[in-house]
Amino acid sequence: MGPLKPNLIELMVTLIAFLAVFAALARVLLPRIDQTLAAREDATVGMSERAEAVRLEAKRVRSEYQAELSAARHEASQIRQAAHEEGLTLLAAVRSEGQKAREEMIASAAVQLEADRVIAQAELREHVLGLATELAGRIIGEPLTDMERARTVADAFFAATENDSPS
Repeated sequence: MGPLKPNLIELMVTLIAFLAVFAALARVLLPRIDQTLAAREDATVGMSERAEAVRLEAKRVRSEYQAELSAARHEASQIRQAAHEEGLTLLAAVRSEGQKAREEMIASAAVQLEADRVIAQAELREHVLGLATELAGRIIGEPLTDMERARTVADAFFAATENDSPS
């Protein structure tokens, strides 16, 4: 016996055992292996398809986000522009009101100054009349009691000086 001339009984037993193991593997184990491989392939292909779907969804969401962000920036720009214009309008209104108040204050101050000038002039005339009457009384040597006449003379004097003085 040797490798070139095998024992026929051993060869037959080995061949029958091999076919029995092969049949068992082909009927039981190979379908399970095929199922496992198919499940793995399905999982791989399905995962790839789901990843592609998620990627497309993410791309769509990102584009929507970009559009909303762009719209929000545009709206913020419009709001800033409107606020700037409103600020300029308010500033112009406040300046106008300030100008009116200043003009009213100037007019009021001019009226008050004129009234104070008239009052001061009248008080000064009375004081000058009193001093002039006292001085005239000292010069004459007797007190002057005719205030009505002194007032008439003083008014004539003041009228003459106002006409002579340049305005």
